[in-house]
Amino acid sequence: MKKMFVAPDPGLVRLRNSLRAVVGIALAVALAELAGLSLTASITGGLAALLALFTVLDATVPAQRLTTLLLPVAGFPVLALATLLHDLTVLRDIAFLAVVFCGVYARRWGPRGHALGVFAFMNFFSTQFLHAVPGQLPELYAAVGIALAAAGAVRFVLWPLERRVPPPAAPAPLPGTGLARVTTRQAVQAAAACAVALGIGQVLSEDRWYWAVGTTWWIFVNTVSRGDTLVRGFRRVLGTVIGVAVGLVVAIPLHGAPAPTAALVAVCVFGIFYTAPLSYSWMMLAVTVMAGLLYGLLGVLDPELLLLRVEETAVGAVCAALAVVVILPVTTHAINDVWIQRALNGVRAATSASLRRLSGEPDADPAPHAAELELLLGRVRLSLAPLVHPLSPFRARKARARRVLALLDECAAEVRGLTVVAADPAASHDARLAAACWRVEAAVERLTTPGDGPRTAQTAHGASAAGGHGALGHVSGLEKLLAALDEPLRTPPGSLLVRS
Repeated sequence: MKKMFVAPDPGLVRLRNSLRAVVGIALAVALAELAGLSLTASITGGLAALLALFTVLDATVPAQRLTTLLLPVAGFPVLALATLLHDLTVLRDIAFLAVVFCGVYARRWGPRGHALGVFAFMNFFSTQFLHAVPGQLPELYAAVGIALAAAGAVRFVLWPLERRVPPPAAPAPLPGTGLARVTTRQAVQAAAACAVALGIGQVLSEDRWYWAVGTTWWIFVNTVSRGDTLVRGFRRVLGTVIGVAVGLVVAIPLHGAPAPTAALVAVCVFGIFYTAPLSYSWMMLAVTVMAGLLYGLLGVLDPELLLLRVEETAVGAVCAALAVVVILPVTTHAINDVWIQRALNGVRAATSASLRRLSGEPDADPAPHAAELELLLGRVRLSLAPLVHPLSPFRARKARARRVLALLDECAAEVRGLTVVAADPAASHDARLAAACWRVEAAVERLTTPGDGPRTAQTAHGASAAGGHGALGHVSGLEKLLAALDEPLRTPPGSLLVRS
């Protein structure tokens, strides 16, 4: 827990984003209540606002606005389909699996496809969670519309964080067509896994079967490789079990009392957004407690229901694990390569921007690059998680992966220090700093260029000769760290960076 709250948060972006989410979702629910909508509609609106603030991650503000405007295009037809098929079990199940496939497949179109796919799936899921019926469809549409307007107003007008620190752009998609494309393989895996989870879930409960499908779906979200998915499934089960334990102590005693339940839901929303970049288990704990609180509002919460939640989660995790191992598996090697190279390029971009800023270019700002690097390191940790997991049997690769993560974390620390120095109006640079920055760029180029094995790093001598304080000291530190990264990244077999 301590690590969670002392983790670097450049510009307090994570804190501000979490607080903004609480404000946006609270506004959406308040407006739905003022409009006289039912509790079911208000909860639907709150979930829609949460998704709009959580999943819309386009690289630019105009693109984020367009994606937010397109959410009803993906969500409204699915919402109508789910309510109309509510009592037609076979057709409902087929439609749900089709939505699963299309939702995962849409990731091939980048952040916008991802957001629209998640929003479509969750509209189908929420109708099962709330047992919505066709007669409620007009007010559900109204609630979602109000929620998206409220979330958009908070995000783009009242609290436009993205104008201060733009989010990182999505990485270039991995090459391939047809079944060689990662998103196509994952769509097939997810649909197959959800089909099995749906069947087993309905054996466990005719009314709450959807938790198994939801677990399977969310395990596939933001994962690419087989190992990544397996680790995410384990963390989801862990977070759910702890969340259920917390729910037994917190949610059940409230008996759905509106005021304290609303306050705790707000705390859970904050927890979801604040912990998501750092720990999937912690995020799932917050999600599970929030679900228990919502069940309390609906008047159906009891210990047996929370136990069923654990059982359905375990079923979904097992189904996802079997699917990624058996059906068109995607290995971790190429995925590691993408994220590590992007992190290294982030170091180079931040260093270059700092040099330009110190050279007198007022428009050069390393802060966005430093913030992007932190997020990229989060993706690197997620990608390497299967290798550093305590249960991983590959000791040599585990040691190298931990070494890479430690060195990249130190690089990020040097970048943060360099960014602070570059922001000082009194700071200046000299020829030694420029030369050191060029050596950093050359070191990154060597690390990201195909090669056969470890090389003698030319940066080590330059780094030791260029040591000092201030900006030069931070850049010299980066030289040493990049030189140290050469060996763990390139040592075969099973090198962490794929080379062709």
